[in-house]
Amino acid sequence: MRDRYNVCQSIHLPAQTGSTTVLERMRRGYTREAYLDLVQKIRDIIPDVGLSSDFICGFCGETEEEHADTLTLIRAVGYDMAYMFAYSMRERTHAHRNYVDDVPDGIKQRRLTELIEAFRESTGQRYDSQIGTVQLVLVEGPNKRAPETELVGKSDRGHRVSFLNVPIKHSFEADGLQNPKIGDFVEVNILKSTRASLFGEAVSRTSLSFFYKNCASSSATAES
Repeated sequence: MRDRYNVCQSIHLPAQTGSTTVLERMRRGYTREAYLDLVQKIRDIIPDVGLSSDFICGFCGETEEEHADTLTLIRAVGYDMAYMFAYSMRERTHAHRNYVDDVPDGIKQRRLTELIEAFRESTGQRYDSQIGTVQLVLVEGPNKRAPETELVGKSDRGHRVSFLNVPIKHSFEADGLQNPKIGDFVEVNILKSTRASLFGEAVSRTSLSFFYKNCASSSATAES
């Protein structure tokens, strides 16, 4: 993955919870420590990797201390994206047969709010770190907030990036100035972050191979 530019530098690594005791009740088969070790190994190999995850709060018997373990895990890892939910019992599962859904809904919702706040705090720092770098963006279409003037796409990390829809050159083809189209790869100079998305200036249309042979190393240097 590190050496293949045609594979996105993004990994979905579900955690579910940051508490080893809750993981045991869920029968997940790993501990908090093993999960953090895996994250470190991944980042040792691919330092700029984007990480996403899944989290559940309010699982059967979850205490405030166990919930706090999830908050600290989110802050320690620093995810780029996460899917977070309050637990709801499902029939014909191990939890349904062996546990009681005993965390009140009000507490579940409060804990979910705290998970989201912790995630936004850490992911905001990840987004802010992209300012001043050049990112490869796959164009997905018009930005719904400004469909007449802006395009939006995803970076290699899975970050949402918007930019003005203006004619730009191609990196290596002499086809003049053209507006990017859906499916095009565009080099975008990141100018600002909303801590949930990025905005930048489109530099040129390009290709995966050209970008990673000519631009990615300089972008990584600027970011570090």
